[in-house]
Amino acid sequence: MDQEPLHRRIAGDIERRIASGEWRPGFRIPTEAELTAEYGCARMTVSRAMSDLSARGLVVRRRRAGTVVAHPPVHSSALVSIPGIQSEVEGRGLAYSHRLLGRIVRPARADEGLGERVIELETLHLADDLPFVFERRLISLSAAPEAEAADFTAQPPGGWLLAHMPWTEAEHRISAVGADHETAAGLGLADGAPCLRLERRTWRDGQGVTWASQIFPGAAYDLVARFSPTKG
Repeated sequence: MDQEPLHRRIAGDIERRIASGEWRPGFRIPTEAELTAEYGCARMTVSRAMSDLSARGLVVRRRRAGTVVAHPPVHSSALVSIPGIQSEVEGRGLAYSHRLLGRIVRPARADEGLGERVIELETLHLADDLPFVFERRLISLSAAPEAEAADFTAQPPGGWLLAHMPWTEAEHRISAVGADHETAAGLGLADGAPCLRLERRTWRDGQGVTWASQIFPGAAYDLVARFSPTKG
């Protein structure tokens, strides 16, 4: 079996550290001289590995500042619907369940755009009893006053909203993030592990209804949109 070229092994080692969250966005990667000493190779070999990683958008090479781990795109827009997490899980042939981790009623902040009072909820969604999504959600009690009496231990908040409060406008924001300590503990990941965050806001006739942040383990979720070109 042919031996893997050294520049690919160096690039692979660095990529694994980035993917694991050990080297987070903005982290300064060891210099080419340091890597040359570590791998016992020519500097040109290390430079080629860095060039490969840079071409794939994993690192940014900066004069004087050195090479750093690239930041992921801030957001991506796509034509997507708003399915319930339960239907997503069951659509994969898995058993759905959830745990309500926290529930408080509090005054809304002006920047939340959800009226005067909100319910703040934290929910862990599971698939076959394994963590699937960690969700933080706010529900406006001005738009959905019935939510204050709802039993979210019996029905997840997103499913309740889809059944009781149809939306007329929505916004999605998708970002790559490292899991904070609370999220990592809920999902059974290491702190800083790569995740995908789907942030959702919905309105009904111009009135803010809900905001939600749903965090998925990066290796367990992808987003697919199918669409046709517009005419004219």
